[in-house]
Amino acid sequence: MVGLNKFMVIGNVGTDPEMRYTPNGNPVTSFRLATSRGYTAADGERRQDTEWFTVVAWNQLAEQCNQFLTKGRRAYVEGRIRSHTWSGQDGQNRFRNEIIADRVLFLDRANATGQGSESEMGISGDPEDIEDLPF
Repeated sequence: MVGLNKFMVIGNVGTDPEMRYTPNGNPVTSFRLATSRGYTAADGERRQDTEWFTVVAWNQLAEQCNQFLTKGRRAYVEGRIRSHTWSGQDGQNRFRNEIIADRVLFLDRANATGQGSESEMGISGDPEDIEDLPF
């Protein structure tokens, strides 16, 4: 039976991307992405929850993310979830989910200081237009 593993998130880049190369010379870039949700608690107080995701991009997409993304920029990431489990040096089991990116859209442009502007739509990691977002 065929399954589906698809993940879409829009958020702010929380760390500058780190690009490295596999022993075969393939580029891989990883960065953290934060997305927030505001809500009103039962006591009437406004609250905000933030979720953090590790994003991994490969090959040409890795090079584009490394070139165009910086901490604070907004991005749309589409990909699949991959889970890792390992035993730490302290003997405790560790667990991490990563988004393996198939597509990254850069939702703002860096200005002269390198900071993004929310009002501008920018370059995408995929040649398709921002109009193709599925919502």
